[in-house]
Parts: sequence; C-alpha cells; structure tokens
Amino acid sequence: MNIIGVIGAGVMGRGLAQDLAQHGHQVLLNDISEEILADAKSSIAQNLRAQKMLGQNPKITESTDTIIARITTSTELDFMGDAHFVVENVTEKWNIKKHIYPKLDTICHKDVVFAANTSAISITKVGSLTSRPDQVLGIHFMNPVPMKHTVELIKGYHTSEKSLDVARTFLGSFGKRSVLVNDAPGFVSNRVLMLTINEAAWLVQDGVASATDVDDVFVSCFGHTMGPLATGDLIGLDTILYSVEVLYEAFNDSKYRPCPLLKKMVDAGLHGCKNGEGFFKY
Repeated sequence: MNIIGVIGAGVMGRGLAQDLAQHGHQVLLNDISEEILADAKSSIAQNLRAQKMLGQNPKITESTDTIIARITTSTELDFMGDAHFVVENVTEKWNIKKHIYPKLDTICHKDVVFAANTSAISITKVGSLTSRPDQVLGIHFMNPVPMKHTVELIKGYHTSEKSLDVARTFLGSFGKRSVLVNDAPGFVSNRVLMLTINEAAWLVQDGVASATDVDDVFVSCFGHTMGPLATGDLIGLDTILYSVEVLYEAFNDSKYRPCPLLKKMVDAGLHGCKNGEGFFKY
C-alpha cells in the first residue's frame, strides 16, 4: 500500500497528504481545480518548512522538495486507478460525496478499500453507493493530521474484518493508532464535540460570556489544551455547521439545532483559522 489516493485538498486532505508523503508514501491528490491543488502543495511546503524550523516534528528528516515530489495532483478521478488505498476528504455534504463513490467503484481495482474521512456521515450509507460495501469504512482523522496520532476507525454495517485489518495496516504505516467504533451519526468524538461547540456558540449568542471567557473556563478549570470555540475555529466553522446539521437531521433531536450565531458567522465567511477569523482572529 505505497500509492495512496487522497480526494479533497482542503484542510484535512492537505494534512493527510503531507503526513503520508513525509512517511514515504506516494500520494495521488485530487480536487476540482488546478488552483486549489497548487495552493495545497504550496501550503504543505510551508507547513513542512515551519515544522522543521520550529522542531515540531523531528521525524521530518528529508528535504521539503523530496517530500513534495511524492505528491502528484490531478483534477481527474481517473488517476485513482493506480491507488492501493483511497481516502475521501471532501466537504461534509452528502450531495457532493454521493457522486464520488460510484465513480471510484468503477475506476479502482476491485481489492481497494475506500475510507471516508468524515465526522458525521453514515459509513453504511456511503458503502451502499458501491458494489463493495464490505470494503468501505470510515477513518476520522483529527486536525492537524500530522500532529495527531489517534483516529476513529468506523465500521459500517457491511464492513469486513479483512478491510478493517487493511485499514489498520495502512494507518500503522504512518504512525497512527485507531479506536474502533460502530457506525452512528457523529460516531464518538463528534457526537459530543459538535454539540459542545454548538452549545458554546449559544453561550456567546445569549451573552452569558465572551468567546474568550467561555474557552478560559475549559482551559483553566478542566485542563483542556484548547477551548471549544478555538477548537471550532481550528476545524472550520463551516465544517462544524455542516456536521451539526447532519446530526440534527439524523436524530431529529432539538439538542442538535444549529446556533443561529454559528449560521450567521458561516454565512459571513468567518470560518476560523483557514481564512483568518472565526470566534477569534488569526
């Protein structure tokens, strides 16, 4: 499994491509435009240089150019035909994801396992789009991918033990350990985390406390490395909103109702770290 397909060159796709390439994998990185792909490679190069300069990742021993050379980009899905394992990272919208898997199913070799890097969408539903639902599973990577060493490995209704073992081998090849969870909306981490971030946004909207003070309670009182609102900014408030909406739709439970302030911020383009402003400025 040396050639890895990575679909989607957003925050998560870039982080995954970097992590794979710096561990020696050949990466096939796909997105919808050449501009996005060029920006992704530039961003990965900047991250590598910064991490080496700051000593954040001592395992990076090769030059940035050597690592970047392992990443091949294309706007066409067809080059996924060479992949030994595929991770899909597109935005958390079913209307976008559902068009990708039937195409992959015809392009990729019949023994290739597909992993959906999703925080809330049903793996069983994704598997139903293919002729190989036993080879479809979820891997929920944490952000930033190169710095986070544990993932959620999600078993869909039809996912086979063989496919889970393939995924574990894949993850182990670049230093990741996994926690196996069953397929349910939000899995473990986001069923709790998205609700927490959404509720923290309600606290700001209702004037209970400022964003700074909300996060201060979690950092100072509970020893969290980051508060929920800074975490939301890091993940991307647009991704948070999409995930909360998926949970609301899946459970039909009012506790997942998206906070109006969160929706307004996303509409205003305040998505967090990725574009410079969310609950905090960057």
